[in-house]
Amino acid sequence: MEYDVIIIGGGQAGLAMGYSLKKKNKCFTILDENESTGESWRQRYDSLQLFTPRNYSQLHGFLFKGRPEGFPLKNEVVDYLKHFKEENDLPVIYNQKVIELTQRNDQKFLVITQNQRYITKHVVVATGAFHHPFIPKIHDNSIPFMIHSSEYKNPSQIPEGKVLIVGAGNTGIQIAAELSRTHSVLLAKSKPIKRLPQRITGKSLFWWFEFLMLSKAKPESMLGKFLQKRDPIIGDDYKVVKKHVEILGRVKSVNDGQIYFQGSTPKQVSSIIWATGYLNNYSWINIDGVTNENGKPIHHYGITNIKGLYFIGLSWQSKRSSALIYGVSDDATRIAEKIVP
Repeated sequence: MEYDVIIIGGGQAGLAMGYSLKKKNKCFTILDENESTGESWRQRYDSLQLFTPRNYSQLHGFLFKGRPEGFPLKNEVVDYLKHFKEENDLPVIYNQKVIELTQRNDQKFLVITQNQRYITKHVVVATGAFHHPFIPKIHDNSIPFMIHSSEYKNPSQIPEGKVLIVGAGNTGIQIAAELSRTHSVLLAKSKPIKRLPQRITGKSLFWWFEFLMLSKAKPESMLGKFLQKRDPIIGDDYKVVKKHVEILGRVKSVNDGQIYFQGSTPKQVSSIIWATGYLNNYSWINIDGVTNENGKPIHHYGITNIKGLYFIGLSWQSKRSSALIYGVSDDATRIAEKIVP
């Protein structure tokens, strides 16, 4: 099967890319490893709520149903993405996990899934910014119950007793706030926590980001470099955490059922949730020069040094909002213009 463009990944980045290509009348398809659109959102924890309001959670200005200033739950995001895909008649082939991407002698790309081979002139990798759950190798498996935050669903899943959440980003804070209602919770942070409210003087925080041009900060700019090091916690969950959760320093090690922290005495817990983020995994891309020694894509605003190969949905791809639903549309438009001059 041969196409002008193949988009690998059917999440918000892949759908935004498909919309931009359709406007350019390109022959393309989207390969999605899941069974349906929005499935990766559906698999997240039950109470997940976006910290961006609905009017800042839209692809290409496509209306997100509900109160514009409200914050959608994960299942609303699933429904929104499905509606966007159907309304714009975007071609998605499901259950197509790409296991290898190579480039032939004629410079066309070969995309291989478990049961199909595709040939294309252009490839847009839209698998997102993060892939494999990361748990640091600082534990000896002596804690009876340990999971990564990607496996967390709700408090009923967590055994009785003290629970430690390692990682104080937005996910760790949200889970800590929820679990504090049913469990005794400890939270380990590796750096100072900075919080921003979701509304300031009656306006959305993201309205201020737009007004002050923070959402458009480029990754290589002084402002962009500053913001990348100081990503804040957004919303009111941190208020709950400060009141009901014991906040400790960085975890140094877990040995014989004891948690050793920087700057405090050891603790014992029954459970650990590792909210420690994800690692990139592009090992399936079998083309030299695509990633650096750390496994991260080599690109400029999503455009690689390999003719015809692009990325979309990366964190700080071209600006602060690139990995958010409302920020990916501009990147999709830019890449579509490169593919179709």
